[in-house]
Amino acid sequence: MDREVQIHRIVEEVAKKPVEVDRNESLFESGVLDSFALVDLVSALEQGFGIKIPDSDLIPQRFESIARIEQYLATRLQG
Repeated sequence: MDREVQIHRIVEEVAKKPVEVDRNESLFESGVLDSFALVDLVSALEQGFGIKIPDSDLIPQRFESIARIEQYLATRLQG
């Protein structure tokens, strides 16, 4: 499965609703997610991609959009 499609599905699971946003659109400013959902999003990403995201990376800007999440995961999955 394409990484971006998988991220989109995870965002929908966390948001508990269909998500129609541009890949660069803010998930927080668009109202898809709120700051309380960040921890749930990170947990779902860890489970979905089999990685551990360190607490030091829990910065909302890293998870602002589907594109930013994809970029972040690309660097985490390389190492």
